[in-house]
Amino acid sequence: MRSFDKFKIWVLLICLVSQLGHGFYLPGSYPHKYGVGDFLNVKVNSLTSIDTELPYSYYSLPFCQPQEGVKDSAENLGELLMGDRIENSPYRFKMYTNETEIFMCQTKPLSGEEFKLLKKRIDEMYQVNLILDNLPAIRYTRKEGYFLRWTGYPVGIKVQDAYYVFNHLKFTVLVHKYEETNVARVMGTGDGSEVISTVGKGESEAPGYMVVGFEVVPCSVQHAPGLGKNLKMYNKYPTPIKCDPTTVAMAIKENEPVSFTYEVNFVESDIKWPSRWDAYLKMEGAKVHWFSILNSLMVVTFLAGIVLVIFLRTVRRDLTRYEELDKEAQAQMNEELSGWKLVVSDVFRAPSNPSLMCAMVGDGVQILGMGVVTIMFAALGFMSPASRGTLITGMLFFYMILGVASGYVAVRLWRTIYCGDHKGWVSVSWKAACFFPGIAFLILTTLNFLLWGSHSTGTIPFLLFVVLILLWFCISVPLTLVGGYFGAKAPHIEYPVRTNQIPREIPPQKYPSWLLVLGAGTLPFGTLFIELFFIMSSLWMGRVYYVFGFLLIVMILLVVVCAEVSLVLTYMHLCVEDWKWWWKSFFASGSVAIYIFLYSVNYLIFDLKSLSGPVSATLYLGYSLFMVLAIMLATGTVGFLSSFWFVHYLFSSVKLD
Repeated sequence: MRSFDKFKIWVLLICLVSQLGHGFYLPGSYPHKYGVGDFLNVKVNSLTSIDTELPYSYYSLPFCQPQEGVKDSAENLGELLMGDRIENSPYRFKMYTNETEIFMCQTKPLSGEEFKLLKKRIDEMYQVNLILDNLPAIRYTRKEGYFLRWTGYPVGIKVQDAYYVFNHLKFTVLVHKYEETNVARVMGTGDGSEVISTVGKGESEAPGYMVVGFEVVPCSVQHAPGLGKNLKMYNKYPTPIKCDPTTVAMAIKENEPVSFTYEVNFVESDIKWPSRWDAYLKMEGAKVHWFSILNSLMVVTFLAGIVLVIFLRTVRRDLTRYEELDKEAQAQMNEELSGWKLVVSDVFRAPSNPSLMCAMVGDGVQILGMGVVTIMFAALGFMSPASRGTLITGMLFFYMILGVASGYVAVRLWRTIYCGDHKGWVSVSWKAACFFPGIAFLILTTLNFLLWGSHSTGTIPFLLFVVLILLWFCISVPLTLVGGYFGAKAPHIEYPVRTNQIPREIPPQKYPSWLLVLGAGTLPFGTLFIELFFIMSSLWMGRVYYVFGFLLIVMILLVVVCAEVSLVLTYMHLCVEDWKWWWKSFFASGSVAIYIFLYSVNYLIFDLKSLSGPVSATLYLGYSLFMVLAIMLATGTVGFLSSFWFVHYLFSSVKLD
């Protein structure tokens, strides 16, 4: 009865929180109702380009500034790390009020530096990113009978030797009639619905609207310089403006001003609030994703067949045959043993650099756990692109919390290697807490200096650097030490066989064992290379990636393939009497990172042909190196833990003296 009362209390608390916050909606924010004539303020984000991958502030170019001055919008940790800088803009609409030929401003005559900078940004294909009610401006173009979607619009275009700027914007705002939300319909029905009040019941009957779409058509229109001198912002432009996106007319010239204008048209749409992000999140190539999954399943099935052969035919046959012999025959058989049975006294000998291995395995568990939890939350809609920065923020949060798992696994593995000795567990915990974050901090700091030298908004501010260091040493490190403490208290894994003091000599091999280890990474790479193309396109080509369900399936298949590959290779090494399996099992699956890095280089050369400048290429390679390091630790940990379980199971099933 008490548990039921507690359950009712929790339900009431959830209802209260939902009532106070008017419920919640995933993805994005709660619907905002605008009355006819209410002001809608457009915001601007950083200028971006797939040519340089260096974001810059919108107001770094000679654009019109708002009357109240430039103000930054509140940004979360993820937005700052992604280089987003959201600011107010002079573009202002009135709900459901169509306006045409609205004058914005006339710039001062372009100086030599402004003229060169504007031409440079046009050459580098920079895009202007506008936001209305949390929706990015979207642009549609037709090519070969297909409609293409783009977020933002280009600063300008170069035609022959002349540079033209897009100085007139034609906005289309899609709106949908506001539907009063009854909280009782959300929270429950029946008797409970009479208790919970209806939201907005007492409000006026005036119609309200929600923004469900934001489209832009950029035009280059020639304005007479003299007409804009006496006009104020938001005045009606004295001459008609014809927006034709197929022609350009406003050529920029040094010591000449540029006039900016816009028009806005409101269209009532059948698109409902929960579906307003469909135009952005729609990913092409669903069949390709399924092909990738089927390809991965074939690899998994092939490797699973090999594993079953090892277990059922080879290992089980040897064990059954050995158990059927009497003691004298066993003693005679011990003299005639071959293969993996000969390394029984060396198979659990401590590896070289054991503390480094423990730290890497601990970090791998932390990264793998972060990846699985983040993708699961993203697949459920909690980390939609509608909420900018939540994906990066969530990854940081889960990574720090899983420091407990990292410390626990690292220290427990340390105690297992040294047969229960808990000395040095603090040092191992510190290494686990600092190994991967330390390398990441070094890479990001180097890249940040490059961004700082380029005056890019992608530069991580100094205060944010301080915040990241505080999060590292005040949250992540203590949690890792706490996990290490529990790992020191937990019982270590006992080896099923004893280890001799003198190591057995490994016979010469017909082929280099490390060559086989490095080649093993091709199988895990084969399970994800198709999905990797979509991820790279999202990161570097400005496309939205939101098929986290596919990604979750591919990640599960990748874990299975890594475990199978490492297990098979470990068995092959033991069969040739090579007992140094610890590091080889780690890199057998972790070597997939090498192929991902090579794929990244290939993507840079053949897909990012427009990427210009050594700074852009260095940034790309630096971030790719950071990514493959995390993948190596995660996949290597999967391979090592599966091999450790296999070796422990194998030698605990046979009793050899």
